[in-house]
Amino acid sequence: MIVCPNCNHPNPDGAVQCEACYTPLPATASCPNCGATVQSDAAFCGQCGYNLHFGATLAVASTGAVNPVPAPVVAPDLMMQLLQPDVLEVAPRANPTVSAPVAPEPEVYIPPVLTPTPAPMAVVQEQAVYVPSVPAPVAPEPEVYIPPVLTPPPAPVAPEPEVYIPPVLTPEPVAMDTVPGSEPYIPPAYVPQIDPISIPEVSPVAPSGKVANTQLQQIVARLFHVQANQEIELPQNLSVVHIGKPNDRVPPDIDVSGFPNSEIVSRIHADIRIEGDACYIEDASSSNGTYINNLPLLPGNRHRLRPGDRISLGKGDLVTFLFQLS
Repeated sequence: MIVCPNCNHPNPDGAVQCEACYTPLPATASCPNCGATVQSDAAFCGQCGYNLHFGATLAVASTGAVNPVPAPVVAPDLMMQLLQPDVLEVAPRANPTVSAPVAPEPEVYIPPVLTPTPAPMAVVQEQAVYVPSVPAPVAPEPEVYIPPVLTPPPAPVAPEPEVYIPPVLTPEPVAMDTVPGSEPYIPPAYVPQIDPISIPEVSPVAPSGKVANTQLQQIVARLFHVQANQEIELPQNLSVVHIGKPNDRVPPDIDVSGFPNSEIVSRIHADIRIEGDACYIEDASSSNGTYINNLPLLPGNRHRLRPGDRISLGKGDLVTFLFQLS
């Protein structure tokens, strides 16, 4: 399994690009020591620590052929040839008509030159040794003396002068001569006079025969199929709308088997749940997945649909719907 370095999506072995974000995946190879899957440009195996560069060099050395050492060519000995009788034909002939018998030249045995057989090279498998990296010593930084900042003492604040507020003298109530047995006179409260307003009489209007009926405007949700240029209205009497193809378990409320490229859509692919004025879509564990605005919708999660959202059933954007409200 190859994990995408961009979105961490697990991809099957041998995949060239990520199935989720279409990012090119790094090439992989197998470790010659333990068989684990490693990247082709890795220096060591992450499973057993084997040196991958040494394994490649050893494989090239084992396949190369050893060139045999050619046997040296022995040149003929000129002195031996000169010692042979009458090589230069200088001696006079006794009888020119009768040729003397010529002794056969002795065969000189030249032993063959034996080339030593190269001893087999013992191949020692190099073991990867982990050498911990020791950080270089860091020279201590010289201490820099920073003089303290002297803050000047606060300037004395002059006290605010006290303002003398004389006490409010309330006059003493004047004693009124009251007659025993009589109540004190209390003047009546002043009530302003308000002129009466004449309200015109309104005669009742007889109801007319035609009464306008009030109609509530209802919002209708639709799915617009991009490839077939066709609108599909969501059923208003259902709280859950099933999208898929005919099957024996959950019959689809929106059947996509008649649209092009419907073979990538599962029989039970996705559900749209209607809750009040909101619509939510969720994937029903489909084989090729559901994508909202080119992003995968994970199983178990749901997305609130808004006008203009792009719904793709399966990969490749082959079966696409646009969510609309009207």
